[in-house]
Amino acid sequence: MVNSILPDSSVIEFIKNHHVLTLATCAGPIPYCSSMFYALLEKEFCLVFTSDKKTRHITEAIQNPTVAGSIVLETETVGKIQGLQFCGKMTETSGKLKTKAVTAYIKRFPYAILSGTPLWIIEITYTKFTDNRLGFGKKLVWEKNAADVWK
Repeated sequence: MVNSILPDSSVIEFIKNHHVLTLATCAGPIPYCSSMFYALLEKEFCLVFTSDKKTRHITEAIQNPTVAGSIVLETETVGKIQGLQFCGKMTETSGKLKTKAVTAYIKRFPYAILSGTPLWIIEITYTKFTDNRLGFGKKLVWEKNAADVWK
């Protein structure tokens, strides 16, 4: 595993160039997936999204904030396949981070200002980025320094 403050710049660019993630949650024996629009807080390496507290994925993440997810490029061309799998800790935004999250999310999705639903963040702690443009099955793995995870 590579430990650094942020993953490779190609991972950051991939995340910035897409806008839908699939989130996996589990608070019991049956996992659940949902999809949502997101924005990236690059410096903090957090994903921001909005969702109602009554949804299954939010209810589960409140009980168990350890989540996983993916962001993918849809293509049928094997040489162009790219996809990111990630793990992290999900929380509702608050404090100074909330201001940054609101700004980033509204900038990316201006119509969201009307939704009135809470903003959530996923503090990413692990990524595995597959990029076949770099060679078949090429993987770039990143993990946040263990001392920083789950503060």
